[in-house]
Amino acid sequence: MAIVEELRSSSFWRGVLVEAAATFIFVGVVLGASAAPGPLAPALAGGLVAGGLACTLGAPQANPALTLALLCTRKVGAVRGAAVLLAQCVGATAATAAARTVLPDDTGLVTRVTAVGTPAQALAWETFATFQLALAAFAATDRASPHPGVALGSAVAAGALAAGPVSGGSMNPARSLGPAIVTGTWDDHWLYWLGPVLGSVLAGFSYEFILAPGASREKLGACLSCRDVALVDTTSPSPSSPSARAPPAPPAQQGQGSA
Repeated sequence: MAIVEELRSSSFWRGVLVEAAATFIFVGVVLGASAAPGPLAPALAGGLVAGGLACTLGAPQANPALTLALLCTRKVGAVRGAAVLLAQCVGATAATAAARTVLPDDTGLVTRVTAVGTPAQALAWETFATFQLALAAFAATDRASPHPGVALGSAVAAGALAAGPVSGGSMNPARSLGPAIVTGTWDDHWLYWLGPVLGSVLAGFSYEFILAPGASREKLGACLSCRDVALVDTTSPSPSSPSARAPPAPPAQQGQGSA
């Protein structure tokens, strides 16, 4: 019954549309900048557009890896998470199709392991780069950062610059999926899902259950046993726990960064 009510909610579909639009904008900007040689242009473009989206659209995820991390830490419900994932992939594919019609060739569309790296090295860099991005996203949201766009944009740009010379610096499965679908090029595509998802989930667990002010073993146990983590928050005696601060927004309505 709750699922039916959620699907009937206008806020639910508004959030899904925001994710599709944000992913379309993010991927489109990055693909346009990827026509330039080297990782600098797409890194700066990605950081700037991520910061802009965080400041204007309520910090949409625009990244399947971040959405899956929210699902694993029980901050987003399964129905909303599935709808958001689909919207992100559709938005990325649409952005790639549009970019392909105006770019001179497909050279910069597909994320590839560069000549100086191996798939294993690319996987390690994608995991690390997405870990620091997701950690910034979780922390900026939890601590109600006054400038989330700066934090998120900086993390996107830093990760792209660090991983770019080896893996292309995707950090976003949708950014890699859209070009793969449109061009039919699937070389080493698996690592652009495994690395970002692994890094994002590790960051989510690290922050929520170790680094956050309200982190506790009870919260981790509740998450692993599929119980409601919010119930642990309300019973936690820690003065730094969320129950000692203003009530958080409902998990299904929380944003968690961009890109």
